[in-house]
Amino acid sequence: MTAMLTPDPPTTVLPARPMPTAAPPQRRAVRRLSRNDVLPMAGALVSALSTTMLIFGRLTPLKGRLGFVVVCFAVFVATYAVLVSLTEDRPAVVDRVMAVLLTSTALLALFALFSVIIFVVVRGVDALVHLNFYVEDLSDTGPLSPLDQGGVLHAIVGTLIMTLIALIITVPLGVACSVYLTESEGRATGLVRTVVTAMTALPSILAGLFIFATWILILGYERSGLAAAIAMSIMMLPIIIRSADVVLRLVPGNLREAAAALGAPKWRTVWHVVLPTAKSGLTTSVILGVARGVGETAPILLTAGFTSTMNLNPREGPMVSLPLAAFELVRSPQPTQVARGFATAAVLMILVLILFSVARIVGGRPAGQLSNRQTRATVTQSARDLARIEARNGAPDAQVTAQLTELIA
Repeated sequence: MTAMLTPDPPTTVLPARPMPTAAPPQRRAVRRLSRNDVLPMAGALVSALSTTMLIFGRLTPLKGRLGFVVVCFAVFVATYAVLVSLTEDRPAVVDRVMAVLLTSTALLALFALFSVIIFVVVRGVDALVHLNFYVEDLSDTGPLSPLDQGGVLHAIVGTLIMTLIALIITVPLGVACSVYLTESEGRATGLVRTVVTAMTALPSILAGLFIFATWILILGYERSGLAAAIAMSIMMLPIIIRSADVVLRLVPGNLREAAAALGAPKWRTVWHVVLPTAKSGLTTSVILGVARGVGETAPILLTAGFTSTMNLNPREGPMVSLPLAAFELVRSPQPTQVARGFATAAVLMILVLILFSVARIVGGRPAGQLSNRQTRATVTQSARDLARIEARNGAPDAQVTAQLTELIA
């Protein structure tokens, strides 16, 4: 008798209970300081001050304010790193410490900049408050004359004339050379880039000596503002070329490819696509070049000489700039002349700030961002094109006419 196999009774299987998951990590705010950022920083600062005071007052014979600040900052960074490591992992510790170092460096640079500006303004404020300082020259002013006589109008005009001539020379040459380095694949590009890189470290006195030897001694021309502008151009040109080269390399390659796909020649691609796209960066390049050339003193002294009278002709006669005027005035032992020298330096800083602001307004708008005037002109032209297309295909209906009127308005 065969035994009959009976199946096992069915069993009920329950779904497995999900394991408790860890809380999702909280996103750290990078644009504002949280409580976890402020407390370790404050504790590290108090600890650094206490430790440094103990080191300089009790444990060691060290003295000096500069040493106190350096030791305090080093202790602060080390203490802050230890406190952060108690609650954070290694990447977070490195991030916090680097943020402290970079922020401290930026604050130190700003402190140095504002210290120089405040020092110059304070030393020259006695001359800056007089209106004659901006509208007169020093032709009738002696070393013992009071500050309500004479000014630096001749130096302001000379600086503007020489800078304008230098820009006329360097901007076309610099942009053309940077376009050649970026768009050309010839064998000479490497040599040109090497020469330009070497010229960025050229001492300014060598540029002045070169123009003095060639323009004045060999060619026989007299010292003038034109010679000084040429010397300034030698100093400005490599800066503009190098910075413009970097800016043009940042233009996306697909823009060039799109222009080539539409059948545009290379020169038209450069003129209508590459240069407008890099307009903001090219403006910055020109600003850097002006900053290098406008503050030069030695080339101006060698090539333009010094004068205390107004000279509007850059081809004849000596012409003075603001840096050279400040240098000559500060060398005087008379307090009034020294005050005029520092005031001249303050005027130079204000003039450079105005030139940079104008340059940023004129060409500093990034590609694709139109001004209000350009936006209105674009909308008006689009409305006219639409009206011409509708008129060609047939009379537009009332709705299209209303839209055109609204766009043009």
